[in-house]
Amino acid sequence: MRQQDWIAHDPDPRTAAELAACTPDELAARFARPLSFGTAGLRGPVRAGPDAMNVAVVSRATWAVAQVLKGRGLAGAQVIVGRDARHGSAVFATVTAEILAAEGFSVSLLPGPVPTPVVAFAVRHTGAAAGIQITASHNPATDNGYKVYADGGMQIISPTDHEVETAMAAAPFADQIARKPVKPVDARLVGYYIDRAAEVRLSSGSVRVALTPLHGVGGAVAEETLRIAGFGAVHSVGAQFAPDPDFPTVALPNPEEPGATDQLLTLAAEIEADVAIALDPDADRCAVGIPTPSGWRMLSGDETGWLLGDYILSRSKNPEAAVVASSVASSRMLPAIAAHYGAVHVETLTGFKWLARADSTVPNRTLVYAYEEAIGYCVDPIAVRDKDGISAAVLMCDLVAALKDQGRSVPDMLNELARRYGVHDVAAVSRRVRNADEAAEIMRALRAAPPSELVGFPATVTDIADALIFTGGDDDTLARVVVRASGTEPKVKCYLEIRCAAGQGLNRARRRANELRARLFTAVQRW
Repeated sequence: MRQQDWIAHDPDPRTAAELAACTPDELAARFARPLSFGTAGLRGPVRAGPDAMNVAVVSRATWAVAQVLKGRGLAGAQVIVGRDARHGSAVFATVTAEILAAEGFSVSLLPGPVPTPVVAFAVRHTGAAAGIQITASHNPATDNGYKVYADGGMQIISPTDHEVETAMAAAPFADQIARKPVKPVDARLVGYYIDRAAEVRLSSGSVRVALTPLHGVGGAVAEETLRIAGFGAVHSVGAQFAPDPDFPTVALPNPEEPGATDQLLTLAAEIEADVAIALDPDADRCAVGIPTPSGWRMLSGDETGWLLGDYILSRSKNPEAAVVASSVASSRMLPAIAAHYGAVHVETLTGFKWLARADSTVPNRTLVYAYEEAIGYCVDPIAVRDKDGISAAVLMCDLVAALKDQGRSVPDMLNELARRYGVHDVAAVSRRVRNADEAAEIMRALRAAPPSELVGFPATVTDIADALIFTGGDDDTLARVVVRASGTEPKVKCYLEIRCAAGQGLNRARRRANELRARLFTAVQRW
């Protein structure tokens, strides 16, 4: 579309004026790389132009989704629409709902800001044809996004994403797309979600919980869910509890970022909590903090992934019928845990659009758990086929309560897993890039000249759709590096893992794993 046509037909006078004031070079840059459907939808900065999140882009995307649904014989079907509390989310959700209504769909616009897992749950619970959540998850405050669910509340995959993108290219001018007023529904679906998430417990007992939603939309829902689940002693970080699109107390609203959980861990120490929970801003991810003899620390995403996977399988009545899944970027301990219990482990490409479908190729078995190292956990796939930080928080508190009743702790459990499956020492290296082209060039260079060894072991390489996997080792030691371009951030990410058998003692294995991981970290930084 020509620049002047876009400006003339922008339905939002503010963004039209913003584009009109751009220099020719800036205008050319904004039209050079329009937003494309990536991780189940769109994500980008909130500003004017086809390369960003604004009313014009949301309008054309929603019209395109409507055409794809109609093409599949779903005209008039129910569609769930939700949003977080980011800049622009309320307007974008209203625009989305009104365009779908004008296209003849039965639209359930959820009331106020809601956690992303509520939308995934609502699609599955109601049998809706699709769900759309306006959110940018843990991205910087300047961003927003548009996430699409279909197929029983799972994130869309190819060819659906390509069909939507093709339809977007053929969409009418944004101001020519019809809209019809929509009233939000009541909070019943949110209540159903809370009741279901509270039921994921596998034991009894209670613990004292420190909680932060990091200025996102998960605080009230998480507190209510934990209360119904039997955790009455929940103490939240007051300065981070109310939704705030500027995320004023953190540099980045991501629980994995340094400093993001400082206030949480301070609160946890003050109230002598048993566990600390940090949700990301749309509450689909969950980070866990634990007390140790040397003070509070946050678990890695893999550590929480091992704990929850082992807990679910250990309490399963029929683990032989179970499927558990983890992404290629995640640790290799979950496959060993699955084998121990007789369950099937499936490794998928990165992202819950793949993890949610992990049992699709495993006859007569059902997905009971999936996780990825980026603190994403699906602990109740029957109800939510996506990562869900709130139900994961309930189950983690349940696990801590069960261990407490046994006179044990999370560090005790991690030691037990290490003795059984070996010490798994994980780390990550990220390299920021200017754009997708620079990321692709880095991946091409690695393919052309891969490393020949990893910490002294000859390296083999496996090239899959979105990642390179380098491995080396022997019977007692594994070195593994997974390299991929991020689908949501301007980064190339490297996931490192060292596994050392614990046969000669846990402390010795940990020292060796730590030493090898440090060497591997240094080597990967030079790639």
